[in-house]
Amino acid sequence: MNRTFFLLFWLKTLILFILMSKKYYYTVGLEIHAELKTKSKMFCSCKNDPDEKKPNVNICPVCMAHPGALPVANKKAIEHVIKVGLALGSTIADFSEFDRKNYFYPDIPKGYQISQYKYPIVSGGSLANYGITRVHLEEDTANNKHFEAGSGPAKDGASYSLIDFNRAGVPLMELVTEPHTFESMEEASKTASNFAKEYQLLLWYLEISEANMEKGEFRVEANVSVSTEKGKLSPNYVEVKNLNSFKTVEKAIKYEYERMIELIEGGKADEIVKETRGWDEGKQKTTSQRKKESSQDYRYFPDPDLPKMYLHEAFDLEKMKSELPELPNAIRKRFASYGIKTEDGDLLVTEPKLGLMFEATLSCFKELFDGEMPYDPKYAITIANFVLSDLQSINKKDPNAGFPQAEQFAVLIRRFVDGKISSRVAKDLIPKLIYERIEVDKVLEKENLLQSNDEGALKIIVEKVISENPEVVATYKGGKENAIMSLVGKIIKESGGSANPQIVLKLLKEMLK
Repeated sequence: MNRTFFLLFWLKTLILFILMSKKYYYTVGLEIHAELKTKSKMFCSCKNDPDEKKPNVNICPVCMAHPGALPVANKKAIEHVIKVGLALGSTIADFSEFDRKNYFYPDIPKGYQISQYKYPIVSGGSLANYGITRVHLEEDTANNKHFEAGSGPAKDGASYSLIDFNRAGVPLMELVTEPHTFESMEEASKTASNFAKEYQLLLWYLEISEANMEKGEFRVEANVSVSTEKGKLSPNYVEVKNLNSFKTVEKAIKYEYERMIELIEGGKADEIVKETRGWDEGKQKTTSQRKKESSQDYRYFPDPDLPKMYLHEAFDLEKMKSELPELPNAIRKRFASYGIKTEDGDLLVTEPKLGLMFEATLSCFKELFDGEMPYDPKYAITIANFVLSDLQSINKKDPNAGFPQAEQFAVLIRRFVDGKISSRVAKDLIPKLIYERIEVDKVLEKENLLQSNDEGALKIIVEKVISENPEVVATYKGGKENAIMSLVGKIIKESGGSANPQIVLKLLKEMLK
């Protein structure tokens, strides 16, 4: 009896252990839409203005699908997509064409969207640990605006929706990644989020998109699946939409994995179906929207109103590649060569305005060295610290503050590293550099802010403060070395703030031996 009991007990324990230790593999692929920065829309001459507040003003017969209106492709938008491909190390297609993607929805006035199917402009390449499948070009849809009963332009009656066609036809670039499999949920969500951040940054540096997530100019969708078998992709992946921040990307991916694993372990794996789900920010969960369509459902076929494109003839790809700006990863490596910490270098790269200010200041700073003292590479670290602490702090408090003139900012930092002004004086003058456009040397002279390095003059003040503070002197000599900083402060105050703290400290230690 006891033997049977123990056998059953160990069998149950073993089954529980197997269930608890089941290994899951997490696969994520991303689709990212970015609105391109062009003067006009993708297939007409209407203004491409994402900031337009009045509805239905940037429209014409082409983007409203009036009978007989013919599209003409925007060459600048095609050029932008090629730039992205070159930056990603991708293959730029020689032959490409536009297709009609057929589906019916109120925000598609034609009943189809002009997109690309079989022959995308860009294929292959990689970024931030993800392989790239393709990058193609299409037109954006109109914007549906939903109003609850008693709200919006018509304040009476039931809930209703209106359509703003200002966005219809705006150039929209879609990037599709290869699916990537991870061994932890945390790694999967974090890597996907990091890729989206890095891609947004790339678009900023290429200056082809504002890629503002809050305005819907940069939309991330995650294709998520889970498997218990390594290397096997589940055919029943879900596409999660409505991801309007990088933090939301991470939360939505994690939620989906937890939902799928709960279904698998509850014996309901068949309830995981290929579908589109939306992220509900209020409920912090995904909800089913519709079954996932296949390419056959869209009945793609080449658009007969648009000519075929032979891109290698139309664009000088070598010239375009040579004209690409320095890209984020290369800039990170260069900043690291200056001795700047990885996290500080990353901040300077991910905040391009701060990075440009740092670069401009460093360039002006180097020009100030005329043989008086050698330029030391460590000064780049000092400049980075001023930019990331003081300038960033001011701009966080006042987004309209802007930055100082690089030449004068460099002069200020030079006076600091020379020991001619204290850190406190430097920090106090930075807001004046920004808001008043002061000339540093004139202000330092006029307000008597230069530090005194005259040891003879400072010795007199040091002797006076020592004689007036016997208790502090006794504490210091009794072994509490930090007490000396109290004397340093008193001497600087006695000097009217002009005494150089390093020289004061040196003199104090010499005189208190």
